[in-house]
Amino acid sequence: MAQEMEEGNAKKIIRLFRSPNLDTVNMVEKTIVEYSGELKRTQLWEKLPRKVMWHTFTIILDYLTEINKIVISDNGIITYIWNPKLAGKVKTRKSY
Repeated sequence: MAQEMEEGNAKKIIRLFRSPNLDTVNMVEKTIVEYSGELKRTQLWEKLPRKVMWHTFTIILDYLTEINKIVISDNGIITYIWNPKLAGKVKTRKSY
């Protein structure tokens, strides 16, 4: 998201926050698959192979939850629920 600000005759664009790139999303997703059902947010964040800002990490978790790849239980445990084999079967089935 960006916000425009005017300084005299020139416009200046200021970024309010950064979006995670695809490599970072994939890294977090692979770590979740590896530790599925074992760790809470902070524990998972500490297990990431590369450092990621906390805000970026929470954005990725929100995204993965929204697209139904993960679920976060009431006690905070993160579980990977995406099933690519089932999704492939549903995609190739005949519609009636």
